[in-house]
Amino acid sequence: MGTKNKGDATPAFAALRRAGVTAAAHVYEHDPGAASYGREAAEALGVDAGRVFKTLVIDLDGELCVAIVPVERSLDLKAAAAALGAKKSQLADPAAAQRATGYVLGGISPFGQRKTLRTVVDVSAEEWPTVFVSGGRRGLEVEVSPGDLRRVTNAVTASIAR
Repeated sequence: MGTKNKGDATPAFAALRRAGVTAAAHVYEHDPGAASYGREAAEALGVDAGRVFKTLVIDLDGELCVAIVPVERSLDLKAAAAALGAKKSQLADPAAAQRATGYVLGGISPFGQRKTLRTVVDVSAEEWPTVFVSGGRRGLEVEVSPGDLRRVTNAVTASIAR
């Protein structure tokens, strides 16, 4: 089960503190062989996979942006592009995503990124009182309200998951 207030020494938690957000840190033992980081987090923390969201970096004609969707669903790239005012998008090159965010794949948090990237959150986040997103490293999730997720990342909300 997750524990609170342990392992929260990442740029993600620093950004949340600067924004005045109290968020719970949930630490679990990460399995390097896990097929899906997000599903692993949901199982390890014993929470519904619909509440655990993955942070994906997308490329909109050279501009890197962030799309946040439930781990149990896939990103609709066209819908994400439309929500951010573009015609099409693709997943960003992994090395570019890591450089822009300052995080490793599987640990990319929407908070405390090296560069501020425009962000869109799937509307399904609104169905939960709190959601889980990466806390900035594999094996660390942050539990935050959907409102704080939107506010701190300056995100728009749209139906971007399928």
